[in-house]
Amino acid sequence: MKSKEMVCIVCPLGCKLEIEAIDEAEGKYKIEGYKCPRGEEYGINEFTNPTRVLTSTVKIKGAHLKRLPVKTNGVISKYLIKECMEEINAVEVEAPVKMGDVIIANILDTGVDITASRSM
Repeated sequence: MKSKEMVCIVCPLGCKLEIEAIDEAEGKYKIEGYKCPRGEEYGINEFTNPTRVLTSTVKIKGAHLKRLPVKTNGVISKYLIKECMEEINAVEVEAPVKMGDVIIANILDTGVDITASRSM
């Protein structure tokens, strides 16, 4: 059976979780160490499909800085981060840009956009 130990980061408690796959096909897992329902949910999600918010920068022309901070407007699979970074690194935008503007729409067909984190 597959198992994993991790620290929950949902709240400040930092519970030490132990997760074991009982029957992955049916979605059955044994989880120990959580002190709230959010910890249980976090553990299962992190065990089955870890996701992250991706933050980075893109090149920008015509601004006082050379890089524009960007981030995803949702979570993406941890396993897609490298491919997303390749797409982000290939982009160059033109100033002016407002915070929240979509820089890359629907990156890698995830349904998540890359948006500007600052106006420039």
